[in-house]
Amino acid sequence: MTAAETGIAGRFRDPKYWLRGLAAGAIFVRCPRCAGRASVLPDPESAAGSRHHVWLRRRLSCLGCPFTGVWDAPRRAGDNARTLPDFSGPNDPYFGLPLWLSVDCRGRVLWAYNAEHLDLLEAYVSARLRERGRDMGSQTLVERLPAWIKEGKHRADVLEGIGRLRALLP
Repeated sequence: MTAAETGIAGRFRDPKYWLRGLAAGAIFVRCPRCAGRASVLPDPESAAGSRHHVWLRRRLSCLGCPFTGVWDAPRRAGDNARTLPDFSGPNDPYFGLPLWLSVDCRGRVLWAYNAEHLDLLEAYVSARLRERGRDMGSQTLVERLPAWIKEGKHRADVLEGIGRLRALLP
């Protein structure tokens, strides 16, 4: 992101990211066995030559215990088409596990998939001037943020929550 996109100059320009695009890399989750930090990553073997990252096989690996798991895109009965994961949070879209980067903020859940997602939220919330992207409808991550995050009167509380999430990063 450029300085203008990161909110450094008090301005944020929507980089037009979609939530599912931020899920293409690592997603930090709570391990179902030990409740420690685990990572959900694309399987390198299935990633070669694929353009459709949302359907790639995912691997779950815990850093604190030997727990691992594999996710494959489920197929619908009847037409055998793949079912898209649910990119809506505050759970991981693949395994449905609670996100590691998740805290209570103003009685709601503030969450992020990874550091890149957290950086985007921080840049948006901290900016005094927020510029929308063009020709994207309401599909970008920024345009789909809940109203309580967008409201300027909640800026300090949301930034404090983002700081608590940042402290959870490796």
